[in-house]
Amino acid sequence: MARAALRDDLPAARLDGPEREVRLLLDHREDLVAERTRAQNRLRWHLHELVPGFDPPAGSLDRDRILDGVATTLEAFEGVVAELARELVGRIRADTKRINELERAIARQVTPRARALLALPGCGALTAAKIVGETAGVSRFKDRAAFARHNGTAPIPVWSGNHTKHRLNRGGNRQLNAAIHRIAVTQLRMYEPAQGYMAKRRTSGDTKTEALRALRRRISDEVFKRLVEDEAALGDLDAGRLSPAA
Repeated sequence: MARAALRDDLPAARLDGPEREVRLLLDHREDLVAERTRAQNRLRWHLHELVPGFDPPAGSLDRDRILDGVATTLEAFEGVVAELARELVGRIRADTKRINELERAIARQVTPRARALLALPGCGALTAAKIVGETAGVSRFKDRAAFARHNGTAPIPVWSGNHTKHRLNRGGNRQLNAAIHRIAVTQLRMYEPAQGYMAKRRTSGDTKTEALRALRRRISDEVFKRLVEDEAALGDLDAGRLSPAA
């Protein structure tokens, strides 16, 4: 850290304007999702106490149909536990409505600024927003290798005698790392080139973990390329707006 502090050529992260707004909206949505999850867990405990055996399917307590059924069930009960449960149902409804509104707002904000990134198979609006917000300006990375080291997809070499292997890098920006991992998992489910690459790595002797690590690094390089394209496109657009002819 001391040696890094003495350098005067380190590029600074920047996050302002629409990119900062995307980051703020995304952070707020994630906070609401966490709050909703806590409310859902408390609601389940109250339901277990009031109606043993009544257990809504996992991940279903944000659906209107399921919440309607819970509210109908609670109508037959009185007391503090039932009152708290009904309050939680209302809170979950309100949080879900706001979460959906934020997701649409994020998509509107990020789409014009990350068109190339959004065209990457497996990268939705929320993942693109996370990448844009956490990257904080792709131009601060000198190349795709530097970007991979920053996001933790660059494997760490391990020497054993005359042999060199690589192990998982658990450092770097874990938010970026998780976003790239989501893209990889989605591609493996529905994108034939990723499936073929994974099969090729496994055939060559890689374990499943090693093959997935290689795929994530490959995706990191593609994400870097598309971020550069998007930043260049935005620069051209801003230059056109500021030119006298515009």
